Amino acid sequence: MSRRSRTHALRLAATVAGGALLATGCNAAAAKKEEAGKSAGGPAFTLVTPDAVGQNEFLKLSVDGLKAAATAHSGSSKVYESTDVASRQQNVQAAVDAKPQVIVLVGFEFADLVAQQAEAHPQQRFLVVDACTKQTYPNVDCAVFREHEGVYLAGAEAGLLSKSGKVGAVDVLDTPQFRRYSDPFAAGAKKTAPAAEATTRFVGGQSPFNDSARAKEQASSLISAGTDQLMAAAAAGNYGVFEAAKAKGAFAYGVDVNQCAAAPGTVVDNVIKKTDVAVEKGIGQVLGGKGGQIVSYGLKEGGISLTGLEPGVAESQCVIAQHAPVLDQVKRLRDQIVSGKLKVDDPAAK
Repeated sequence: MSRRSRTHALRLAATVAGGALLATGCNAAAAKKEEAGKSAGGPAFTLVTPDAVGQNEFLKLSVDGLKAAATAHSGSSKVYESTDVASRQQNVQAAVDAKPQVIVLVGFEFADLVAQQAEAHPQQRFLVVDACTKQTYPNVDCAVFREHEGVYLAGAEAGLLSKSGKVGAVDVLDTPQFRRYSDPFAAGAKKTAPAAEATTRFVGGQSPFNDSARAKEQASSLISAGTDQLMAAAAAGNYGVFEAAKAKGAFAYGVDVNQCAAAPGTVVDNVIKKTDVAVEKGIGQVLGGKGGQIVSYGLKEGGISLTGLEPGVAESQCVIAQHAPVLDQVKRLRDQIVSGKLKVDDPAAK
């Protein structure tokens, strides 16, 4: 869930390497230097992040996608890091003032800001990743993800690995958008284990995205009732889910990035969201399109995957690396989804 990975280590990421210059808040103007090695005559691309990149893998991928697009189009790239609401506003304004060919913004935090700027600056092109504005604007393109496809595959793994026949999910809120992380998990489990039982608990409360204690409590409740495979979709609360699973010998699944390192031996796999793919392809979409488009990235487009389906799974610290036969079955399901033979219902589309 992107909010999810960005507010905690769901949102882990490494410091940006290479030429892009990072700026924070009031120092955003300092980012108006061209990336080393890029042609001054090429197109300029600017990325504004909702949080500091720091150790956030989710945002690091976004920066990688920006740099890849700059290379592909012989242009330059700049990154404006934000740390809070005020710095997001300042950074977006600084980006607009610089007038690059495309301004990329990652996350729902920017939806309202982009709408305001799109109206005020109709010639400026924007790309919003992992969210979109409520209204369509001819100068705003959006790149969104079909998370439910990856969650379905994680559920298929859970069905094959469960010994109790009971799987479950700890989800942030009981809304169609967030049920993308629980309903498909149940469906995937029942695909590979038709007799499987599935239950979902929701964090809710005053801080649903940051309540690790509440998430741990909900996970413990499921495990006590026999659930041994848990989809963790509790944003910052995922660590609470991992703690509960580890303490009681159950297993969990992460989201957005590889979270197996946070609980080796407990986290089976992760539904990863490739923001680098969405940023790089999205910029190409903006440059070559008419504007006002929403492009969805799923398994077919390479925007959604599982850690277990990616190169390097043996070094991932994920439990799934020990279950090659399970991965073989999941690969077949993935291929069916990609080909269109298997359709995964999207709770947010109902």
